Amino acid sequence: MTSIRHFPATHPLPDWRNFGVMLRVLLGINGLALLAALVMAPDIAGWPGRFIELTAVVEPLLLIGLASLAFLRDVLWRLPLRLGQFLVLALVGGLTGGLFIYWQSLMLSEGGSPGRAILLALAATALLLLYFELRARAFSPAQSEARLAALNARIRPHFLFNSLNAVLSLIRARPQQAEAALESLSDLFRAAMRDPGELVSLADEIALGKQYLELEYLRLGERLAVDWQIGAVSMALPIPPLMLQPLLENAVYHGIEPAPEGGTVRIGLAQRGDELHISIANPTVGQTAHAAGNHMALANIRERLALYYDLEARLEIETGDHRYEVRIVLPCRQKIR
Repeated sequence: MTSIRHFPATHPLPDWRNFGVMLRVLLGINGLALLAALVMAPDIAGWPGRFIELTAVVEPLLLIGLASLAFLRDVLWRLPLRLGQFLVLALVGGLTGGLFIYWQSLMLSEGGSPGRAILLALAATALLLLYFELRARAFSPAQSEARLAALNARIRPHFLFNSLNAVLSLIRARPQQAEAALESLSDLFRAAMRDPGELVSLADEIALGKQYLELEYLRLGERLAVDWQIGAVSMALPIPPLMLQPLLENAVYHGIEPAPEGGTVRIGLAQRGDELHISIANPTVGQTAHAAGNHMALANIRERLALYYDLEARLEIETGDHRYEVRIVLPCRQKIR
């Protein structure tokens, strides 16, 4: 199986292309503008108006600055930390001075001086750079690796125990099938023991999911039907390991096994722009006995997605009409070769 090493962006300079970073910058700067408006307003009643005036100046500068930093991210990452931070400050200072002078030439800004505007922009930028540097140190690769290992360790016992049960159920009744199932189980063990800091190809994760479902089919027989709906997706796209299997396990355990007549597990994969969309749906029988275990697995996956992608990935749940569906959206990044 092919894999690439990956951890959340813990570079002291932030990933300016990451949605989470952009959101934090937008909230931080607008929060500072809100406080500045409170200081500058003559009274509380004039606070909202002053804030609107400030945002009319701050927002264009903020958006232009974020776009420039996103474009220059790779260049900045290759530089020593302090030099990279200095260039970020220089870029922000230059943009602030240039835009301030331009607005004055159009009579859009009255009073004040470019020097004061530059000083305020540099102070706000320095605070954000300090925050991201401290955050990167708090979420170091070693800590991220330890957390991912702990999260994976929670999934493995359920995964391997259920797979082993499927094989044990065949040993007496169908020994030949049990032998073949043990070979598949060895592959599942190998996949479960891989380094949690490695992303795997979508093809490998799909193969692992199919192996698991084949083991469950040996146990459940015709009660388990599977419908794979794979669109035009690159099989080389990297995703976190053990992303599909726990959801498939939940679908079988909570949706198929309690129903005497069984049902169909539907798996959909589609690439829409720069996002990979994964959906897993199963029928429900109105039983909630295992809901806690289901929520634990989903919480585990949510936390791992946050460690890998920050706010760029999301997990959503939809219920209704005797149907339970989990949807995951991941950013499409470099391919595994």
